[in-house]
Amino acid sequence: MTNNVLGLGLESSCDETSASIVRNGKTILSNTVFSQIEIHRDFYGVVPEIASRAHLEIINPIIETAMNEAGVDFNDIDYVAVTNRPGLVGSLLVSLQSAKALSFSLGIPVIGVNHLEAHLYAPYLEGNEPGFPFIGLLISGGNTVMYIVRDFGDMEVLGKTADDAAGEAFDKIAKYLDIGYPGGPAIEKLATTAVRKNLYLPKILAGSHDYRFSFSGIKTAVAVLYRNEPGVDKAELVYAFQERVLEILVRRLFAASRRTGIRRMVVAGGVACSMRLRELIDNAKDDDDVILFPSSSLCTDNAAMVAGLGFQYFARGIYDDLNLDVYARVK
Repeated sequence: MTNNVLGLGLESSCDETSASIVRNGKTILSNTVFSQIEIHRDFYGVVPEIASRAHLEIINPIIETAMNEAGVDFNDIDYVAVTNRPGLVGSLLVSLQSAKALSFSLGIPVIGVNHLEAHLYAPYLEGNEPGFPFIGLLISGGNTVMYIVRDFGDMEVLGKTADDAAGEAFDKIAKYLDIGYPGGPAIEKLATTAVRKNLYLPKILAGSHDYRFSFSGIKTAVAVLYRNEPGVDKAELVYAFQERVLEILVRRLFAASRRTGIRRMVVAGGVACSMRLRELIDNAKDDDDVILFPSSSLCTDNAAMVAGLGFQYFARGIYDDLNLDVYARVK
């Protein structure tokens, strides 16, 4: 093992195509991301077939750009790490096949990475190491799940959503109310204009003592209220919706921390960009709590987190072979 290990990370699990060069799992030399938001905006959500075709068109230029920005060439790369789970199968295949081609032609290891674990690795890329064990709360458009993370590759699921992911719920309500896409930022912006701030929507899973999440009921409540009271102020409605969704995330996070005695927490994924979520968590934490949020650019899907996590497996000699496959879900 040298002190100058360079990893190429590739990410195309949903609607961002990304390539990144990371040194020693910590230092980002480049992190190029192409977002498909404008492509999918008219649909208020990601269309899988359109997403995979867009990845295919851009993956080679993205890799080339990342290499040029980092000032390296392919002969400098020690391993290639690629997201192979979970995600949209067609999208995942694009970066996986690119990674396999590079692995074969360059004679370097290919390492398949769990997209969810990669999100929780993001703080390491900014000099923030939570230490093991920690509670990891991953909140995105496709996933809402909470773990005890004991080591790299050793994550115990404490609870996950029984239906929609939190980000998906935001997107669906934003579409229903016709206020923009992506739903999270659109709702947060409109919610800041609310004046009365009445929490007239029901509390989510108020009596539950486990760590499951569920957002279908609150979506139905919004739809029923909006349909039955067409004059309702949208800003007030989305404020109440946002508060109820974020409240259960915060409640579950701290309940898990208090029960396990683990005071180190990482909150990651696209929804972790929410300033209101960060405010609620900051208000709820005690002096003994250590809570890490990646910066917004590392909360959304990117290849730097993939390359960074891949280094940890590379350092342990844990590689995959060219039979590596993609998976829409993880256990």
